[in-house]
Amino acid sequence: MCAPFIIEGVRAELSRRGFLSGVAATVVAATSTAQAQTGARAQSGAVRLGGGFRNVVDLTHTFSPRLPVFPAFKPVQIKPKFSIAKDGFYANEITFDEHTGTHMDSPAHFVANAPTADRLPVDRLIAPLAVVSIAMRAAKDADAMVTVDDIVAWEKQHGRVPRGAVVAVHTGWDARIGTPDRFLNKDKGGTMHMPGFSEAAARFLAQERDIAGVGIDTLSLDIGAAAKYVAHLALLGAGKYGIELMANLTMVPASGATIVVGAPKHENASGGPVRVLALV
Repeated sequence: MCAPFIIEGVRAELSRRGFLSGVAATVVAATSTAQAQTGARAQSGAVRLGGGFRNVVDLTHTFSPRLPVFPAFKPVQIKPKFSIAKDGFYANEITFDEHTGTHMDSPAHFVANAPTADRLPVDRLIAPLAVVSIAMRAAKDADAMVTVDDIVAWEKQHGRVPRGAVVAVHTGWDARIGTPDRFLNKDKGGTMHMPGFSEAAARFLAQERDIAGVGIDTLSLDIGAAAKYVAHLALLGAGKYGIELMANLTMVPASGATIVVGAPKHENASGGPVRVLALV
């Protein structure tokens, strides 16, 4: 049964029966459509659906050795291990650190004895999606931060952040994904410069709004130049999760979409790659 906050978030458009049938239609349609998609259409991340939702948008970057990674981690490695010609089946060997690609930070990533990703309540993984954009400011200031004023301005236009929502921030940084050096944006001293959450905004969302988690299209919830991970600690310390390196946030509305987070479930996961979809 769906959690109450999910039902509230979509009640204006769908009944509970309609919501469930819409999700079912999404799964069926996405599966059949994926088989017929051209490469160009798959790259766009959007497919047409029947049922309760008009579209599903893929908010996930393709997991690839070409993705930029946080300097503490190794690049993704994908090597062919078996081939149809030689072995009768095809399979790769993949080596990666948990926090690479479009991925989740569980509370345990920064807080001792906090929940790991495999132990998060599943009803927090399907949620109303709120998208706050600071892209115009970030284009001029690589160290731009999401502020409480940004969230309040969003609420003046769209209403209070829904209970159980994921609040995702569009900074425009995903446009740099094909150029890792530009994405990391290091200065001569090796310090990265990319946007993130201010400590005040992180605390506001964690303490004043009943959110499930947050997301951002950069590599970190904190700004790249952060000396301390204040946004991580404020959010993960409150039991929220984070999604980093999100894609295609410009393809979903600022409010009204539903996010589906395919969270990692390996044992004791501090996080891990996720497949994130927006139902619009």
